[in-house]
Amino acid sequence: MGARMDVARLRRLIDGVLARLYTRYTAKELPALCERLCLPPPGAGVSKHERLVASLDACSDDRLPDVADAVLEQEELGQAERMALQDVLWLGRHHVQIPSRTRRELARDFDLSDHLGYPDRFMALLGRLWHLDNDPLSGWVTSTTSLRDQIDRHVIRFRDWSTEEFFEQLGAFEASHPRFGAFLEGLASATVLPDEQAQRRFVELANRHLQPAGAVLSQDGEADGYPQFHLVRHGRGTARRPRNLIFATLGKPDIRFTSALDNDIEVAERDDKVLVYDRPVGKEGLLWGHLLSWWQEIRDITDKEQAARSLYSRMEASLPLKSPGQKNLFWHYHHAHRDHLNDVPALLPEIWLHWDPKTLRERGPQAMQNLRMDFLMLLPGNRRVVLEVDGMQHYTRNAGTEADSTKYAATMAGDRDLKFRGYEVFRFGHDELRDRDRAQPLLAEFFSALLDRAPAGRSQGPLSVRD
Repeated sequence: MGARMDVARLRRLIDGVLARLYTRYTAKELPALCERLCLPPPGAGVSKHERLVASLDACSDDRLPDVADAVLEQEELGQAERMALQDVLWLGRHHVQIPSRTRRELARDFDLSDHLGYPDRFMALLGRLWHLDNDPLSGWVTSTTSLRDQIDRHVIRFRDWSTEEFFEQLGAFEASHPRFGAFLEGLASATVLPDEQAQRRFVELANRHLQPAGAVLSQDGEADGYPQFHLVRHGRGTARRPRNLIFATLGKPDIRFTSALDNDIEVAERDDKVLVYDRPVGKEGLLWGHLLSWWQEIRDITDKEQAARSLYSRMEASLPLKSPGQKNLFWHYHHAHRDHLNDVPALLPEIWLHWDPKTLRERGPQAMQNLRMDFLMLLPGNRRVVLEVDGMQHYTRNAGTEADSTKYAATMAGDRDLKFRGYEVFRFGHDELRDRDRAQPLLAEFFSALLDRAPAGRSQGPLSVRD
């Protein structure tokens, strides 16, 4: 899930960082600093601090997460300061909730032996996520009592702390949901545990406790020959990531295998007829920003606004002329989110799910149904969301004059198949979306619930969409 980001707290935390930073830069260096931190150019003011504060004040709320990301990536911060920024950012983004009771029961069942076979890797993970160097007497006395020293003594060397006590000392039971989730993913990673059997032992143990809480560590690929695991909601999404996204087609694509042994395909078609996104899709899903970056590269368009308009137009051109409902859904999504479009999932139109070189008549009863979907969205946690706008052709025959129960049954069977394969399917009646003004409140509430965001309203932004 995701909650609305606490932008007021985020702004205060960034202001605290800027209050320290200004002493390290000259007045001439402030413009470069602001650009590096995704802030507007330095504002007016007598002092350097005043100019940075003016720049932050001029930064809109929707750009603050970019600023915080830049601060975390590029600036040296104290761990407490870093964790505070991370928690505000992560709580406002997709995450999975793990109750404190589940965390404690998992800790009681968790033997650290496998992880302690790689102590440096284990400590590096802890150092990334927790505040270990918190000894107020450090530097004043010979014997230190920092959490790092205590873990080295009681967990790694003498092993006289139970895993539950270790979690207690870390603060893992009270940590934010996304931080605890990142801790579990780290414990399951080959970076920390370069032993596949040990990885799978930990994942099996963790999932026994996570599944009743509606979560699971799911394998979604490999890295350097080791499995990768990410925390997802149980029963949502799929363990696989898409390899070929064939979308915005203007007809049935001409597909051929270039390597049947490796399952490599090629779309032997001009790119004005079909688009193929073939880049890896990460755990955050496929965002508009990812799609736009790909489009700029394959079309060699340096101007981002020009690229956004041409990509939108190219996808819009694939929508059926006789389906104003689909056009209204596509228009509303991009119009409503236009001020933060880079950060929302891409809405892929006319995307191919199945492909069969034979026609329905040639294939007969074994023919695949629902070859092409109206829209697909790839959300965080490997969620695959299908949106369909159903006109009369889905349940009638003879130009809509007669009900056709066979067509309707085939549609429902296709939906069941998709759901068993981990897709979420949402259907709209075409009449719901035919009128744009009537459709907007419905779509605003739908996308708000789907994306765990407040309903998006009419706002101005970089993507110019036709009214």
